Amino acid sequence: MTEVVRRPRAVRGWSRPRRGSRRSNTVPRPWVGVLPPVALLGLFFLYPLALVVQQSFKPDSGGTSLQPYADVFASEAFRHALWTTVWIAVSSTVGCLVLGFALALVIAFVPFPGAKAVARFIDVYLSFPSFLITLALLFIYGTTGVIGSFQFLTTPWGVLLAEVTYFTPFVMRPLLAAFSQLDTAQLEAASSLGARAPRIVRQVILPEALPALAAGGSLVLVLCLNEFGIVLFTGAKGVTTLPMLVYSKAILESDYPGACVVAVVNVLISVGLYGLYRVVSRRAGA
Repeated sequence: MTEVVRRPRAVRGWSRPRRGSRRSNTVPRPWVGVLPPVALLGLFFLYPLALVVQQSFKPDSGGTSLQPYADVFASEAFRHALWTTVWIAVSSTVGCLVLGFALALVIAFVPFPGAKAVARFIDVYLSFPSFLITLALLFIYGTTGVIGSFQFLTTPWGVLLAEVTYFTPFVMRPLLAAFSQLDTAQLEAASSLGARAPRIVRQVILPEALPALAAGGSLVLVLCLNEFGIVLFTGAKGVTTLPMLVYSKAILESDYPGACVVAVVNVLISVGLYGLYRVVSRRAGA
């Protein structure tokens, strides 16, 4: 009796190599394609930053120590600059949130001719440099401006006004995007039930806008913390922020270790706030 020999079935997804062909033993290395951009990032960004950190530990007397940090932290100028930076950044952020929310409400829910054009202009406005807005304010509040006799722009309140004017669209942009996703049926239902506009804003619109407000506010806080051009261009007397202190120590005093210490502190605060912004933006879906 002849015995039948059965061939084993081929395993799905696997094919036998043809005769004369060699199986490739090379393993794909996805990290090879990542090396060039990482190298460029390290060369043009991380390396200069590492030099700044390294210089902050080298006092003028030589060697490596924490003396530059001790000198900067003990100085009254640093504490004053830190406090000025914080209160201007926080106050500007609050002003941008209030003004941006009000303007976004008008653009999104109050019908008027040219509403779409204004919304598109917000995107263009974001590309303007900060010194351009400050220059425009100089024609109003400067020494030769319309109401320049008050010398308003050279005070801390002038810096605050310039930052609120420039950074408010950074709050409006995510708010307008959030308002475009809002279900108008909710607004119509609330209005049909007799709710007035303030109550609709407070109970219907504001809860939907909170994530966008948080994302825009945290971004503005980071930008205001590092703003240099507005403070420099206004020429505000007695207003010294951390970026201005870096400029003063490096250019005017030639104190490069001290300037690097202030820069490191500014970078650490900025990175921490930027991490907060990324978390808030992720939760807001931005």
